Amino acid sequence: MAASRRRWISIALGVVVSVLLLWWAGRGLDLATVLTQLRRLDSRLVVLAVLIATLTFPLRLFRWRILLRYPNGEPIGHGPGWHAIALGFMSNNVLALRAGELVRSYAASRLAPVKFSTALASVAVERVFDSMTVVVTLIVILLAGTLPAGTVVGGLPVDRLAGRVALIALAALTLAAIVLWTPSTFRRVIRRIVPFPRIAEGLVHILDGILQGIGALKSPRLLLAVIGWSAVIWLVNGLSFLLMFRASGLSLGFSAALLLQAAIVFSIALPSSPGFVGVFEAAVVASLGLYGVPQDQAFAYAITYHVATFLPITLLGFYSLIRTPLRWGELKGGQRA
Repeated sequence: MAASRRRWISIALGVVVSVLLLWWAGRGLDLATVLTQLRRLDSRLVVLAVLIATLTFPLRLFRWRILLRYPNGEPIGHGPGWHAIALGFMSNNVLALRAGELVRSYAASRLAPVKFSTALASVAVERVFDSMTVVVTLIVILLAGTLPAGTVVGGLPVDRLAGRVALIALAALTLAAIVLWTPSTFRRVIRRIVPFPRIAEGLVHILDGILQGIGALKSPRLLLAVIGWSAVIWLVNGLSFLLMFRASGLSLGFSAALLLQAAIVFSIALPSSPGFVGVFEAAVVASLGLYGVPQDQAFAYAITYHVATFLPITLLGFYSLIRTPLRWGELKGGQRA
């Protein structure tokens, strides 16, 4: 009963955050002006941007096959791997609390001879590499001085912000290296400094899962392959934002697309409703505002990109649901596995 209550509280918090941020992103907008911006879109470039964005999902399969392997060492099959990815990202769009990661891991364990814990560990490692890749691109953008002169973010000039982000990233990488080299010591530290035993054991469990997933990367060749695929995935995804700039008549460059991408990645870590409604739009309006893009044009961009890219992977996920022996009720239960 307590777990169910906490779940509903989390869902309610997510909905409140989504509503507030959607209100913030659309405050003071004139609907007629937004509709005018939508009518001016280049439909061919919109379609191309959506195709490029959707391409990142099969690209993720190549990376996941490096991380998730059968007991005999062979990578997960293309079919089970793809269906699990499609079902997972579809679930992120239609279920609360970012359930897609759990659904994806559960689907993999049902469609292939892999343990749920092993699949979940590989997904956790993916998230680590995704975060590292996005942070590195953000640091490069900030240090390269591609934002308009005098831009201030969070009360800090961009160059000072870049330095702080770089220091935080370096500290995080150093900590990660220490954890990898001395995991048993880090487990003891967690249990000693966290005053609540259940929380401490939960953190240790998460750490063990990530270490289990990284265990597949003992070979430097495999590690470099995962790093390379992570870069490809996020550069291709950045290209989709750039193409949507062109479709919207915005003369912003690739650096702006990558900065927008980073802002969205960080924003969707917030509690939100299914599909990241509100947090996505707020991130777009705030990011494009740094480049002087009017609010109505930024909001139209956000709505177009969000809705247009939402549909393909959601439909592909439902197609995978039809093509596999899995059922929707089973997947919803699997997120609590």
